Amino acid sequence: MLRSNEFQALQRRRKSQAGLTLIELIVAFTILLVLTSMAVPMTRYQIRRQRERDLLNDLREMRKAVDRYKDQCDDGKIQSTGPDTYCYPPSLEILVDGVQMNNKISGLGQSSKIRFLRRIPKDPMTGDTDWGKRSMQDEPTSTSWGGQNVFDVYSKTTDKASDGTPYSDW
Repeated sequence: MLRSNEFQALQRRRKSQAGLTLIELIVAFTILLVLTSMAVPMTRYQIRRQRERDLLNDLREMRKAVDRYKDQCDDGKIQSTGPDTYCYPPSLEILVDGVQMNNKISGLGQSSKIRFLRRIPKDPMTGDTDWGKRSMQDEPTSTSWGGQNVFDVYSKTTDKASDGTPYSDW
């Protein structure tokens, strides 16, 4: 009969422990839920910051390429494509495709081609290679391209940065 009493006592302990395990499980899920709810906004913020860094780098790269094209044209190393271009590139594609250098300036018997960009980067905000462009003749805040030349580039997104400035103003 002692064995039966010991068995019953063991069963009572197991029943009380089962209730405690359920409470522990609820507490653990609650803690996990709180941690997850804190991690999601932090992850979104990190992704947004990375896209902003990529946008700044891409804009800087394209603007430097436009400036290098302008410098080469002003120095007479490449030919201007027209009188209304003011030695700015007529498109972003020409920065990738390249431009023939003037033979007498390059010092080579054959004509050589100079490229200013390897590729047109994708806008990290829109996911497209279609950037907003401004020509020398456009207003500084214009959102429509006159088509004469490429003086500046900007993102076409309507989103705003965390400081409230539109990405298109960067």
